[in-house]
Amino acid sequence: MTELLTVAPPRDLTEFMSAFPSGVAIVTARSPEHGPQGLTCSSLISVTLDPPTLLVSLKSRSPVLAAIRRQGRFAVNLLRDGGERAARTFSSPVADRFGEVAWCDSPALGLPWLAEDAFALAECALTETHAVGDHVLVLGRVANTQQCADASPLLYGLRSFTSWPSGPSPDGRPRCAAPHGPGAPTTGRRSLRANIPAE
Repeated sequence: MTELLTVAPPRDLTEFMSAFPSGVAIVTARSPEHGPQGLTCSSLISVTLDPPTLLVSLKSRSPVLAAIRRQGRFAVNLLRDGGERAARTFSSPVADRFGEVAWCDSPALGLPWLAEDAFALAECALTETHAVGDHVLVLGRVANTQQCADASPLLYGLRSFTSWPSGPSPDGRPRCAAPHGPGAPTTGRRSLRANIPAE
């Protein structure tokens, strides 16, 4: 491997990546001690289709990472247009993030599903982790997916939110059902910061 003579400062990489718009996801897990855990994440990669595998990058000290390692599973909630408040909530220092959103248990693995704010969900079983600097790459085998055909994804780039232009569903799939039951509280709004830090 060729040794680099210089290393770009972190701020330069932050500026570089801000010019690369992406979808917005909230990674969720359960902790036996602390209950549901979650954070906003834009570092999401589809690694392979066979076996179906997703990769997320999380801070090494993240409580979500600790819960994933403990329970061996996690969920990826892809946010829909209108999910900006959830994105801000799960990137902020709010003590009870799940008290700010409506959520329910996912159908296959019983993970936190933000079905009002997410248009798609992937439930994953942990397969590998790899430490890189102050982050850990988390790979999971996809066990189940749910998707809403007629929803517009929430996008984030240049430090602002936008949405994909909406259009009619090509296959006529129905709209996703909103969460219901005891796992779906009605919550109020609160003022939250605008930036989404890397987690």
